[in-house]
Amino acid sequence: MGQVDFFYFFGSGYAYLSVLRIADLAAQEGATVNWRPFNVRPLMKENNVMLRDEAQKVRYLWRDIERRAAQHRLPFVKPPLWPTEPDLLASRVAMVAAEEGWVEPYTVESFRVWYLEGLPLGTEESLGTILPRVGQEVGRVLAKAAEPAASARLEAETEAARKLGAFGSPTFAVGEELFWGDDRLEEAVAWAAGRHPAQA
Repeated sequence: MGQVDFFYFFGSGYAYLSVLRIADLAAQEGATVNWRPFNVRPLMKENNVMLRDEAQKVRYLWRDIERRAAQHRLPFVKPPLWPTEPDLLASRVAMVAAEEGWVEPYTVESFRVWYLEGLPLGTEESLGTILPRVGQEVGRVLAKAAEPAASARLEAETEAARKLGAFGSPTFAVGEELFWGDDRLEEAVAWAAGRHPAQA
């Protein structure tokens, strides 16, 4: 059984599409998913990508995501609040979730709240909505997310993505084989299943 390492950033528009699709796609192919939140911002900066300064590209991005959501029959209300996740709190909470084994439901609920309920990510308000829905006590989790270990783990995951050659979110890795963008999700899963044409 192959494994897809799923690197994604809380606040990545295209990651929403992958977050809602990857589990079912992998299950259909008999592959597993390793959910790996990371901080894409330093990697984008290292590659001179300054999306916040590219208004025309950002307008295209949201329209493209809306089209892709319709194509995959995923819900889309309107472009979410963006930028979001100002202090990496959602990501640090994800490090706690990864350590404790609930990162997948936390991630799915976070992206649903962001996209479909209009809440920003990485605020105590939004986490007060998200965490109880995945069976977690808000105060306990926020306290753990404030500990140095959560930041250290996030830095380690970001460095792991960097070493693989990642430069954006979402990124999928099967071993050292890298796929970037939601439109490459099917290829990544096919590679994990050993049925990609390039593996022939």
